Amino acid sequence: MDVVNEYVQKSPAIQMDFSQSPYIAIWEVTRACQLHCLHCRAQAQRQRDPRELSTAEGLELIDQIAEMGTSFIVFTGGDPLEREDLFTFISYARSLGLHVGISPSATPKVTKEAIVRAKEVGLSRWAFSLDGSTAQIHDQFRGTKGSFDLTINALNILFEEGIAIQLNSTLSVYNFHDLSNIADLAESFGAVLWSVFSLIPTGRARAQDMISAQEHEQVMEWLYQQSLRRPFLIKTTESPEYRRVALLHDSASVRRSVNDGDGFVFISHIGDVFPSGFLPILSGNIRDDKLSHIYRESEVFCALRDRSRLVGKCGICPFREACGGSRARAYAVTGNYFESDPLCLYTPGETVDGISNRHRPQTMLG
Repeated sequence: MDVVNEYVQKSPAIQMDFSQSPYIAIWEVTRACQLHCLHCRAQAQRQRDPRELSTAEGLELIDQIAEMGTSFIVFTGGDPLEREDLFTFISYARSLGLHVGISPSATPKVTKEAIVRAKEVGLSRWAFSLDGSTAQIHDQFRGTKGSFDLTINALNILFEEGIAIQLNSTLSVYNFHDLSNIADLAESFGAVLWSVFSLIPTGRARAQDMISAQEHEQVMEWLYQQSLRRPFLIKTTESPEYRRVALLHDSASVRRSVNDGDGFVFISHIGDVFPSGFLPILSGNIRDDKLSHIYRESEVFCALRDRSRLVGKCGICPFREACGGSRARAYAVTGNYFESDPLCLYTPGETVDGISNRHRPQTMLG
């Protein structure tokens, strides 16, 4: 299996030194949001926090992100549309050559005027959460009646305006059996990317909302099969096992790994820096230190980029460079971010058929 790790290190998809620069930076511009999602990592609140980074501090942060050679910045929340200077941030990031995405909540703030304005200032991609193919499933998850209808209406406008659409779905016990229908909706709206998030029990999310390890393995295999026939790209967040599944099928199908703190950085609304939004281990604050120094030198980030420190089966797995397991889930469940990913069923040395036979799913996805 040494060829697996060699392939990942030489992957042409992302030619970056992740010890020096994150491929993607996520900035939580605010925690204010009018929804009350069951799984909210941020435990979002109705009102803006007076400690939020100011406009000037935000522009300086964008400067630092661009100087690091980062490719992509995403403005998230809460609901980033709660900030009136969001479009200033988008425009400035684009002027520095960054690709820009936003992930607002489906609220009445998502108007055609807001969508057109985002397009005019150079937004690269608009990400919306779609956690069910029906209002019953989606609205239950989002904690707000009418959220599904607002999402569908906004997607129609984005489609009409020709703005690239990314759909995010958080995998849970509430929508596990609805994934095929969600994928159909993503295709109908011409989505360029479907990002499937694995629920991490942090913030408002609860461990009992997570699917089982067997169901998780089934979903990873199903997603790979979908990637062969759907017109949009599929990626996972906090489910790096998807890369292991893809590699077992076809090594040429896998791009280089981006994991918590390894090609990825998260900045909170008050400037706190974390390896990801789902791994709440504070590593510094941009009001006290430069982002580049925190990312390159902090103990947590350096440790996460050294996969020889992984323990358990993740530590001996031939896919530890390609996958590495979810460090956020390991931390949330065990308290140790070096531990094995509790949702991974793979035993080092198994083949696709071996996993399939040992963990034959009882319920098939569509």
